[in-house]
Amino acid sequence: MTMTEQEMLETAMSYAPVLMFDQNEPFYPDFVGVSILERSGPSPSFSREIHFPAEAVQYVIEFAIWWDYEIGHLYEMEHVWIYVGHDAEVVDCEASFHGRVLRGLLKDRVNVVGRHVCLYSQPGKHAFSPLPVVFELLPDLYSAAGANAGCDGLLVNEMFKGYFETNEEINASVQEFLQTKAFVPAMEFEEYLLDPNVFMTWDQLFTMIPGRIEDRLRELEVRQ
Repeated sequence: MTMTEQEMLETAMSYAPVLMFDQNEPFYPDFVGVSILERSGPSPSFSREIHFPAEAVQYVIEFAIWWDYEIGHLYEMEHVWIYVGHDAEVVDCEASFHGRVLRGLLKDRVNVVGRHVCLYSQPGKHAFSPLPVVFELLPDLYSAAGANAGCDGLLVNEMFKGYFETNEEINASVQEFLQTKAFVPAMEFEEYLLDPNVFMTWDQLFTMIPGRIEDRLRELEVRQ
């Protein structure tokens, strides 16, 4: 089965996760880059191999969810993977959590309604978990959103090396701005549905990213 771009986006939207955000969350997703894997192999947008049994899983939908900001630094990308069976049912779900991967589907499947898995987003930092209590185990849950807001400036990870770079001036400007967004997590969560207009292919999103970074830096009046 080979999908057209439009079919891929429509399929992704029909399985899009329902995200739960803290009531005091300052930043919501800007875009979602979609990939569909019809066989086991490397993730297009995350450093991992995705393996699944073809007899049980028809394909895996990868959602690369992009924010221009998170509370600690300029730009953020977190991931959700939905494993779809040959009967079109959700077989499994995984989600990114600070560079690692958590199971996203609870054992009793109470966090999936139809085709939509419900995931909680860490206040300000956006890592995903099917259980919000996981965030309470993080020692920096409150300091990351408060006193340490903006402490990482502009990150330049392996994927984006050569596309943009940072320096002390940029990092200071990002931190100054994000300090104005510091907040205290309420740890009360509200449902957030991804707008169909934010979906695009991963290739399209990747192409846009350097321009998004430049635009944000221009807003911060950083001269490169």
